[in-house]
Amino acid sequence: MRFFLSPPHMGGNELKYIEEVFKSNYIAPLGEFVNRFEQSVKDYSKSENALALNSATAALHLALRVAGVKQDDIVLVSSFTFIASVAPICYLKAKPVFIDCDETYNIDVDLLKLAIKECEKKPKALILTHLYGNAAKMDEIVEICKENEIVLIEDAAEALGSFYKNKALGTFGEFGAYSYNGNKIITTSGGGMLIGKNKEKIEKARFYSTQAREKCLHYEHLDYGYNYRLSNVLGAIGVAQMEVLEQRVLKKREIYEWYKEFLGEHFSFLDELKNSRSNRWLSTVLIDFDKNELNAYQKDINISQKNIALYPKILKLIEDLKNEQIETRPLWKAMHTQEVFKGAKAYLNGNSELFFQKGICLPSGTAMSKDDVYEISKLILKSIKA
Repeated sequence: MRFFLSPPHMGGNELKYIEEVFKSNYIAPLGEFVNRFEQSVKDYSKSENALALNSATAALHLALRVAGVKQDDIVLVSSFTFIASVAPICYLKAKPVFIDCDETYNIDVDLLKLAIKECEKKPKALILTHLYGNAAKMDEIVEICKENEIVLIEDAAEALGSFYKNKALGTFGEFGAYSYNGNKIITTSGGGMLIGKNKEKIEKARFYSTQAREKCLHYEHLDYGYNYRLSNVLGAIGVAQMEVLEQRVLKKREIYEWYKEFLGEHFSFLDELKNSRSNRWLSTVLIDFDKNELNAYQKDINISQKNIALYPKILKLIEDLKNEQIETRPLWKAMHTQEVFKGAKAYLNGNSELFFQKGICLPSGTAMSKDDVYEISKLILKSIKA
């Protein structure tokens, strides 16, 4: 049997709602189901405003733009993340400054303070990634942004269904972004959502997302925009998927505990932050890991491309599982090691490079059974003991 990392898992009402869209003949961007999708996200996250878009990348881009980020502005950003967290900064020709991670996989608070102190000018915004659904240290980070008048944008693309102190991740900052890509905890095949506290700014983002068309009979434009809105068909899928989100979170967390049960003696499983609930989007583990290896140094650099070799056991494990038709992958390769960002500033402690070298993402599909996880775990143990 073949196992993917995080395949789509339909909830039951997707086809029913899609049929309603087809009967209405509204096979177009926007529409009733896009509105219902936005409302369902507001209800779940307790966010005041929501804007359905075609990707979380679009959500981050619009958040930066309505936050007033312009060319040469400084935007602080997680280094241990996927490139889509950073690309929108480049779209606006602003300057990313990368911050390494702590034991949560998320931005290190001490490095964040240092970066703010040493920046050539006051940072305009912070894009904070909640990696693999894990909460960052929100109390400290919210306070730091408030004290320094920095706009906090939460990249919660991987963290829909995750909470910190009973508050949804994505709702702490001025803006939050969720992803509905095909491999996320729920999916519309492709899609995103921008949430935010300020209705005027979300409505401005809505305006930009539909090509910035003025309210005229003809197409009048005083500014440029984007084709970022979601289709009514995908909105229908989103409504159905939101109905089962909580079930998916509970199953993801259960899968993580199963791996811990079967592999806990041979791998390290990082704890979620106290008073938080991770959605455990992907089950991640570390091999031959010692917490004393964390925070090996503290330094700032101008980025030059850096080759980092995967730990031999991880490389072998990925290859062995691939031969058994089991999809795995390393943890994210930090942005400060990528040539595309050569010359940018980064504040480092060695953690993200360590996690990349010794970490692996395991199959976490919500249709998996405990027996499935057991069989995968047996193959993992066979590989590392060979």
